[in-house]
Parts: sequence; C-alpha cells; structure tokens
Amino acid sequence: MRTWHEIRRFPPAVRLLLVNQFGVNTGFYLLIPYLATHLTENLGLSAAVVGVVLGVRNLSQQGLFIIGGSASDRLGARGVIIAGCALRTLGFALFALGDGLAVLLAAAVLSGVAGALFNPAVRAYLAQEAGERRAEAFALFNVFATTGALVGPLLGSVLLLVDFRTSALTAAGIFAVLTVAQALVLPVRKAEPSAGGVLGDWREVLGNRAFLAFSIAVVGLFTLESQLYLLLPDRARQATGWDGAAGVVFLVGTVANLALQLRITRILKSRGSRARWISGGLAVMGLAFLLPAFGPGLLPLLACALLLYLGLMAAQPFVMELIPGFGRPELTGTYFGIFYVVSGVAAALGNAAVGWAMDTGARNAVWLPWVSCALCGLVSALGVAWLHRLGALPARGAPQAAAPAGERSTA
Repeated sequence: MRTWHEIRRFPPAVRLLLVNQFGVNTGFYLLIPYLATHLTENLGLSAAVVGVVLGVRNLSQQGLFIIGGSASDRLGARGVIIAGCALRTLGFALFALGDGLAVLLAAAVLSGVAGALFNPAVRAYLAQEAGERRAEAFALFNVFATTGALVGPLLGSVLLLVDFRTSALTAAGIFAVLTVAQALVLPVRKAEPSAGGVLGDWREVLGNRAFLAFSIAVVGLFTLESQLYLLLPDRARQATGWDGAAGVVFLVGTVANLALQLRITRILKSRGSRARWISGGLAVMGLAFLLPAFGPGLLPLLACALLLYLGLMAAQPFVMELIPGFGRPELTGTYFGIFYVVSGVAAALGNAAVGWAMDTGARNAVWLPWVSCALCGLVSALGVAWLHRLGALPARGAPQAAAPAGERSTA
C-alpha cells in the first residue's frame, strides 16, 4: 500500500513511464530469451547465423544509445520514446511473420534501434519530471522493471505452448499498446537544445572527466547484475539438476525488490551522501558472490541472489539520480546515452571474462568466477569511494549548471 501511495504522488507522466517500463520488460523478456531456440529448432538456422542475428540486435542497441540520448535532448524525449516503442512493435512483428535471413536481420536491427531510442529517452524524461524526487522515481522504476523481467519469461513460456508466432505477436501487441498510451498521455515538453551541434554536445560530455570516471567506476554494477543471466542460472542448474531452478533465483529477487526497494531508497536518501550508498551497494553485490564460491548447494546461491538484489537496490537509484548532475539539463539525454554505451560495453566484456573464468575453473577451481565477481564489485566500490573523496561527484542529481565544463572535469 505504501508503494501504491508513493506512485500516486507522482504526476501522470511519471506513472505512465513506470507502467511503460513494466510493459517494455514484459514484452522483451517474453520474446528474446526464446528467440535463439526458435531460430535453431523451428527455422533450422546454424549456430553461427543465430549468433549473427542476436549480435546485430545487441550491437544496434548498445552502439546507438548515444543517438537516442542526443535525439531526446534535441527533439524532445516524448517523441523519441514513442518512436522507439513503435519501431520495436514493427521489429517484433517481423520476428513473428518472417523466416528469411534478410527479414530476421531487419527485425533484429529495428528492435535494437528501438531500445537505443527509448532507453535513454525514458530515463531523461523521468529525471526531468521527477524533480527533487528522482531517487524515489528511479527506485519505483527498478521495481516495475524487475517485475516485468519476471512476468515476461513466465508469460512467454505459456504462449510458447501455442507457438513462437503467438508469443512474438503478443510482444509486438504490448509495444503497440504502449506506443498509443504514450502518444495519448505523455505531455509535450518543448526541447531546449544547446547552441552547438550534436558533435559539440558529445565533445562536452566526453570531455567531462568526472562523469567518465564515474561511468567506468560503476561498471561493476552492470557486470554483476548480468550474472543473474549467466553465472547464477548455471550454478542453479548444477545444484538442482533442474533447468527451471533459475526461475527460483529470479523469484527471490523480485519478491525482495517489490517489498524493499522503495523503503531502502527512502531510508538511505536521508542518511548520508549518495556516493556512500552507491559504494556500499557495490560492495554488498561483490561480497554476495563469495557465498557460493565455497558453499555448494542451492541455499548459498539463493543467499547470494538476495544480497545481490539488496546491493543493487541500494546503489542503482542513486546512480541514476546522479547522472544528470554531471552536466547541463539540456544534455541529460546525452549523458544517459553515453553512460549506457559504457555500461553495455562493460557488461559484454564482463560476461566474456566471467565465461572464461567459468570454463577455466570448471575442473579444479570452481571458485574462480565467483571470486572474480567479488573482486569486480569491491574494485567498483573503491572506485566510487575514491571519486567521492576527491570531490568529483555531485551531491545529488541537481544539474551543475553554474560551473564551466572544464571545472567539473577534475577527477
């Protein structure tokens, strides 16, 4: 009830964006986790071709976040959000209706570009609309996103009992509804782009050394979060011999997120600096991976998942809150776009490193990937703490418009 009361305190635009994120994650996870199986088993494509299709989708999204962020700043976040959801509607519909390689590649590109458009735009719009309550808004955003990430695969597994086309068309339908809802409800906010060109905006953001240092320091957040889809499910299957055991891990995290996310954010917001809780959350996330390193079985793994989610709940809303504070309000979308490019690259490299550690340690050092993840979290925590000690981080998400860019980049 407290969460519902908190939601009602936000303006309709913020409430729609929260529901939007639930729908986005539901539609995405309803389809994408089952796409590779469809391409191989139903369409008979080789593993190499499947890898190309999935890689094109990921590259189209991760590589173009900066475009979505800049478009949000210059054209207005509302239009970019609507365009992104419309493109994903089309992309997911093509996955349902096409079986040729050209159509599948077009679907992959469209769905990837769609994510590159609306992901930074939604966060920029949310940051602007929430004002002084950004931390609470991003906490609720995390709750809706996590819930959608749980509901999506469950709904997808049921729809696949019919066929893949039904699942894909349902996902496309969800995005079509979101597109219409945003066009009807989201208020128009006139964009006030900076005087320079897009390249000038990029140079300003990339020249902000404090922001880049912060983006690199928190890469552990995304690397460790991504282990919910790699390392933890693998151990869950090993511990139980059941492929569905990974669902128990997600269930633990989702229940904890629903019950505790907003409460944790509100308590921490009033006690100490944002940097302290970001650093502390990263440390908790790292230490969580020590539990399964030397403790076999499902219980240490579930305890790891719970601590991982708790650390994520402590750190993530404040990370999102701080990002607009590194620069001018006119560049909020660009800051989010570049931040997500950095985090996407970090997650990809982190997953590759963890995968290598899993293969290397499979025989004689099963602890290796877990200890590697623990070190990653602790190094990120130390990095944020060091930047805070240098005074390189904004105290909160208020823009630092009064200081010249060069003076903000001192880390």
